[in-house]
Amino acid sequence: MIYKLDVELSPDLEPYRAKIEATIKPYIEIRLTDNNQPNWWQSKFGGLPYLPKGFTYPKSYDGEYLYLLAQINFVEVPHLEYFPNKGILQFYIAADEELYGLNFDNPTQQDKFRAVYFPDIDLKEDNLVTDFDFLPKLNDEWLMPFEGCCSLDFTINFRPITISDNKFSIFPVDEADANFQDIVDEYYDKFCMNKHKLGGYPNFVQYDPRYNYPQDEEPYILLLQIDSDSSKSINICWGDGGIGNFFIKKSALERLDFSNVWYNWDCG
Repeated sequence: MIYKLDVELSPDLEPYRAKIEATIKPYIEIRLTDNNQPNWWQSKFGGLPYLPKGFTYPKSYDGEYLYLLAQINFVEVPHLEYFPNKGILQFYIAADEELYGLNFDNPTQQDKFRAVYFPDIDLKEDNLVTDFDFLPKLNDEWLMPFEGCCSLDFTINFRPITISDNKFSIFPVDEADANFQDIVDEYYDKFCMNKHKLGGYPNFVQYDPRYNYPQDEEPYILLLQIDSDSSKSINICWGDGGIGNFFIKKSALERLDFSNVWYNWDCG
């Protein structure tokens, strides 16, 4: 399906309108709310997880407890192709001020990060873990990229490819062209400013880690993006104002198989 842009473009960018429109695809825009005490089932950044009794709380290989970064209840989310229409998906990371659980050499190794999916939700609180006193208290706020908790709202939206996506090829990168930086700035301001999202195209502060991924293998697509943000009752900061991304292969997403998620974050 070809989507149409509903924005005015400068004379320099207008010649690329058709190429821009050809890349537009839907995604779920995530907005933070002022609710800092979401219940066990709600979508949230930070806080304590939905955890059925009998389910082993996520730990690293060496027994270190991980902490909830994000919880998405897909009952609350508008339907997006390939994504679940029910269940709760959670992302946990290690309290590590330098890496936040990221393994640069093996970014899909779920040791110090974890993706957990519950296809069916138990709405009886008596069946859930509600006492998390076993979790070590974090005495240093810099151990995690976030502090606090907030619930989330979701809306479906549409955007073209981001400039930092490794597949971007809408206009030539010619830094010798006097208009080049103006075109880049306009494109970024109009199409690359969305912060938190499910699906769509990712943003990066430095570069797309998928750049050297083998071309003959199924590509990884964006699963979840969490940007640095201090607009509500949570403070999120990846290093020096960076962005966190989780990727997945489309075939795995369709199978609801989150065992091979690619985790990455970068900062300036």
